[in-house]
Amino acid sequence: MKKRNTSPKKADMNSIEWLKQKTAEVAAKAEQSATDKPRQMFLPGMDELMRAMPNSVADSSLFAPVARGTRKTHTGTLLASRLNTVLTYWGVQLNELHADMTMQLLWEYQRQGVALGQPVNLNRNAFLRSIGWANSGREYERFHRYMLELTGAMLVVEQRKPSGEKRYHIGATKTFRIVDNFACDEHGENYRYMLDPRWVIMYGNREYALIDWDKRMQIGAGQDLAKAMQRLIATSADPMQRYGLAVLKEKMQYSSPLRKFKGYLSAAMVELQRLEIVARWEIGPSSKGKEQITLWLA
Repeated sequence: MKKRNTSPKKADMNSIEWLKQKTAEVAAKAEQSATDKPRQMFLPGMDELMRAMPNSVADSSLFAPVARGTRKTHTGTLLASRLNTVLTYWGVQLNELHADMTMQLLWEYQRQGVALGQPVNLNRNAFLRSIGWANSGREYERFHRYMLELTGAMLVVEQRKPSGEKRYHIGATKTFRIVDNFACDEHGENYRYMLDPRWVIMYGNREYALIDWDKRMQIGAGQDLAKAMQRLIATSADPMQRYGLAVLKEKMQYSSPLRKFKGYLSAAMVELQRLEIVARWEIGPSSKGKEQITLWLA
């Protein structure tokens, strides 16, 4: 019987495929383990006056200052995000009110000392007051609708270190939703919801933005771009920050011409200056001749 020869090249290919498979299996087990285990979330600096959002989310187009009417629906869309982060999203385009709700839902876990993966109770009226909404039938309906949208919002988040090594991969082997699930009583006055334990992973290594909640609640009506800029600015500790307008426009999901976006951005910066979130700002050409905004923190 003739012995079958395996070329060194083919053997190497088989080894690489085996290694890839084993790596994927290890990653799947690690993600499953992180999902199943409730995890406490205590973030330094997060208190009654501050809220926190992972940088991978805060510096992306997941939440954007879009019109609150008809919003597009994403199906496996690659979102605009920061370097070394890949966000893939399924669900309706989320706005700044969704961002407010998400930060407050996360804060409730820390405030009540409950581990993520365990249910939390909230009173609808108290929650609405905490995010600056009125207690009215219209706001009750919107709150419930937004809870449904956050429960339907599904993400796959991959982040790598500057070296290219994988830091984490969430949602790759088990669904990750912004709100894992919720229920309410027949009158809709009391809710019980749960958030996925893997939120803790995204807050790891202190990679999160601390957002001044009091100032956020003071941002004027119709100034959602100012809210979005507050989130973005908070992802960096640099006292001077620069953002290219073309990239910023994409991240904010603006479809209007750049000249119009500049007008909206200027109005947003005036609002942030009023609240002493930024000390000053200017729009002008970069060293490469592309328009950018430069701002200095207050």
